[in-house]
Amino acid sequence: MTDSTDSAEPPPRRSRHWLRWAALAVALVVLAAAGVGWWFYRKLDSNITTDTSAEAELLKYEKERPSPAVNAARNILLIGSDTRAGAGNGKYGQDEGSQRSDTTILLHLSGGGSSATAVSIPRDLMTTIPSCAKPDGTRTKEQFAQFNWAFEFGGTACTIRTLEKMTGIRVDHHMVIDFRGFKKMVDAVDGVEICLKEPIDDADAHLKLPAGRQTLHGEQALGFVRARKSIGNGSDTERMDRQQQFLGALVSKVQSDGVLLNPTRLYPVLDAATKSITTDPGLDSLRDLYDLARSMRAIPTQKVQFLTVPRRPYTYNANRDELVQPDADRLFAALRADKPVTVRPGGNEKPDQADGSPSPSETPSFAGRNAAEGGCTG
Repeated sequence: MTDSTDSAEPPPRRSRHWLRWAALAVALVVLAAAGVGWWFYRKLDSNITTDTSAEAELLKYEKERPSPAVNAARNILLIGSDTRAGAGNGKYGQDEGSQRSDTTILLHLSGGGSSATAVSIPRDLMTTIPSCAKPDGTRTKEQFAQFNWAFEFGGTACTIRTLEKMTGIRVDHHMVIDFRGFKKMVDAVDGVEICLKEPIDDADAHLKLPAGRQTLHGEQALGFVRARKSIGNGSDTERMDRQQQFLGALVSKVQSDGVLLNPTRLYPVLDAATKSITTDPGLDSLRDLYDLARSMRAIPTQKVQFLTVPRRPYTYNANRDELVQPDADRLFAALRADKPVTVRPGGNEKPDQADGSPSPSETPSFAGRNAAEGGCTG
């Protein structure tokens, strides 16, 4: 009997050729994918605008700035610029050559990566604005004025210095986004769902919406967060509440829909975001922004909190705001020390207990909302 091992024939030459061609094809696909990935990376990375002037101005005042955050926590200042310059922004008014901050939010990311607290700063809050460098090279005088004048006087650096003097919190990074960029990011996630108790018809915000549950896309979303005169009592405080509602719904959608884990859905979001923002050198690369997004992804939506700094109508002008003390200082102290802050429903009622004298050891509680609530609560 012939041994079967002796009679075994080598694999056909055609089979060997097929394996070689398959291996070559796989290698080409991998190389092509790597090339496309690198192209996408370079494109997104080059979209980002870097603000070096703010960093240079802040360096001049390094000695007077607050100490860095403890526990490796990070504080990022988010500024929504209502500049009319740029394509698509002219419909919201004339560009008078000055820049204005329509929205300012201090985002505190805890050192352990367990929570994120976004604090809205009223644009009409009366505070001390330090002497700031103007674009023409001259300087302003220190003055007591409404907060958003700082951005008009001296841009991002002046806003950061004003906020740091008011809160004692060091700003580690900043991002500035304009109208057009906001709309593109909302469209990139296919809109955001909100619920309206009453219809809206606001000509100034270019917005007309029925009551009820609905999904807002770019133009409508911008109108919703900008609308002021035709909704509620027309106050900026109510507008900040709507901005927090919308941002919470946006965060919830991005996390629940798996946008951050799906490259085909993530790319248009990143493309819109990187084209729309101006950042400091510490956040001006796609890797930096990805690391930031990755740290946010791990935070449960109920731990992504939104609130407005404790405020009330200014004593000498009801159309302006002033801080409520000692509540505002308790909030600032908690953020400086990277200690927990909790939010609860409650509109603009006074924080903490009714007697206004909570124990220093207790976790401070403020009226607000979290991202888990989405856009159809409150």
